Amino acid sequence: MTANNPTLMGTAGGTFLSIVPNIHSEDIARTVILATVGAIVSFTISLLLKSLQKKKHRK
Repeated sequence: MTANNPTLMGTAGGTFLSIVPNIHSEDIARTVILATVGAIVSFTISLLLKSLQKKKHRK
């Protein structure tokens, strides 16, 4: 199957166009907020684990 397949493109386009009217601005805002919080938490935990690992290797 290739990317130029008209059936694949039609299915993807139809799926996209059927989803777009059902997306509300509240959903988009909630998704952006949750993604931001998730990224901040992930970054913070990564820094914490990195500092703990450095302390462990110093001993």
